[in-house]
Amino acid sequence: MKLAVATARFLRGLAHALGGLFTIVFVFPRLSEAQRQDRVQAWAAGLLRVVGIRLEVHGAPVDAGPVLMVANHLSWLDITVLHAGRHCRFVSKAEVHHWPIIGRLASGAGTLFIERESRRDALRVVHHMAQALRAGDVLAVFPEGTTSDGQDVLPFHANLLQAAITADAPVQPVALDYLEAATRQAARGPLYIDDDTLVGSIWRTLTGPPVVAVVRYGTLQRADGRGRRDWAQALREAVQALRSTP
Repeated sequence: MKLAVATARFLRGLAHALGGLFTIVFVFPRLSEAQRQDRVQAWAAGLLRVVGIRLEVHGAPVDAGPVLMVANHLSWLDITVLHAGRHCRFVSKAEVHHWPIIGRLASGAGTLFIERESRRDALRVVHHMAQALRAGDVLAVFPEGTTSDGQDVLPFHANLLQAAITADAPVQPVALDYLEAATRQAARGPLYIDDDTLVGSIWRTLTGPPVVAVVRYGTLQRADGRGRRDWAQALREAVQALRSTP
């Protein structure tokens, strides 16, 4: 029975993803930017529903930009979960751009891709981020730079915070957690770490206990004269505090 349910959810999720791809290619060109953002948010919430993941939101995302959201990074689901809570443009590792279906969906949602090993590319992305913030966008980054096992929040890389400093934009800390619905204990299924493969993590999520994706939005912060390294540490502490909130 569990295998049948997981297979059905996988097929529904795949159909939903293909439907999103169709929308990006054939419908998005006729929509305004605001309409595209609404479609992305609705699509993300719909994907969580069809794969059996409940979304739980605490606090409130910003109504409008410019704002840079910073979140801890646990899973391939993180971007979908944050989109379901509030549309934002992500800064993501370049590899995602080449993932089947997911890469095209990410591009259609306005993702900025970065080559993490290239300092020159990081400077390029910071410049584009600052421009987007000045234009009033809501951006989102995972300053840990990689996924963790959820036991702690890894140190935040400070480079991308320079965009918020340059654009004089506030930053909103956001905490993500995945919990087993029945026990409220940390869920292993959605994690995407070490030797995990994308397909393996997806299948583990679908065959495991029902999951609740928890998003906690914190209070906006401004640099207030802090350098990006000091600010990165303060934002990491804010995300840690949010994750420990009952």
